Amino acid sequence: MSQHFSEKAMQRAPNAIELPRTNNPAFDRTMQDITELNLTDNLMELDVIGYTRLRGVLNEDQVNRAKDAIARVMEEKTGNAVDIENESGSHWEGMSLAHYLLFADSVFEEIVQSSRPLALIHYLLGRRAVLSSMTCHFKAQGGRPLALHSDNGNGIPSPFSMISQVANVNYALTEYSKERGALAMVPGSHRLCRSPREDEMGLGAKNLNPQAVSIDLDPGDCVVWHGNTWHGSFRRNQPGIRINLANYFCRQYIVTQEKFGEHVPEEFLRRHANNPQMLTLLNQQQSYGWDASGPDWSKFSSQPRTQFD
Repeated sequence: MSQHFSEKAMQRAPNAIELPRTNNPAFDRTMQDITELNLTDNLMELDVIGYTRLRGVLNEDQVNRAKDAIARVMEEKTGNAVDIENESGSHWEGMSLAHYLLFADSVFEEIVQSSRPLALIHYLLGRRAVLSSMTCHFKAQGGRPLALHSDNGNGIPSPFSMISQVANVNYALTEYSKERGALAMVPGSHRLCRSPREDEMGLGAKNLNPQAVSIDLDPGDCVVWHGNTWHGSFRRNQPGIRINLANYFCRQYIVTQEKFGEHVPEEFLRRHANNPQMLTLLNQQQSYGWDASGPDWSKFSSQPRTQFD
């Protein structure tokens, strides 16, 4: 047996292909994680079609706690009551955004560190990937579909690199189906290395581009996708509210959507002082952005130097 894989890994993935050790420790560690977590088929899907589904990532308790926390945030934000099962569009119509959710409930700390999706994020963005935002696309009956787009819309110019610069983990907290306003993906679109043109987006239309397929999910499932991949969502045509949780990640040198690097509660940082993974996700290891006191040189030694760092 190759020294690259432990006996534990081979027990959990008996048919795994043994890969030779490379000269890139970050790549080796990421591939070991993927093998041990039985994600090799998902990795192939990511490379071939630009996205992959993971089943049962969250347990029932986590789903319910996250769903309740988001409903509470939306009620506090707007003063409108949230009826997840029966909303007809009278209080909520179409899609609204709940943002900056990480600090709203402890369940979100658990979710952002979920091992299976995070292993794929490390493959796409390197082990120094940071959390850009944690939001919910809170979707009731009515409105229009969300037009197709790529997540590189934050200023990354075309042609896009095939090395992912941003990536998304989208959790279903309620059932995803086309009639319920599911996520829509265009398979293989990541390889076009550009955003869709206006005539390809379905902007302002009642229906999305026919190339878009519905991503049907059960609560607790998630889909992970390459930042180039075209996606949107279908119009919800049934009563009730579709609740998701979008964990959007980026490489360390990209400006995050939410200011985690600067605005993290001190109590939160103290709680995770011995958790380097969380500190990395919250951009606390960033070497740039110094003030008049100058750089913190100790952070430069651990900055990404390869695609998988």
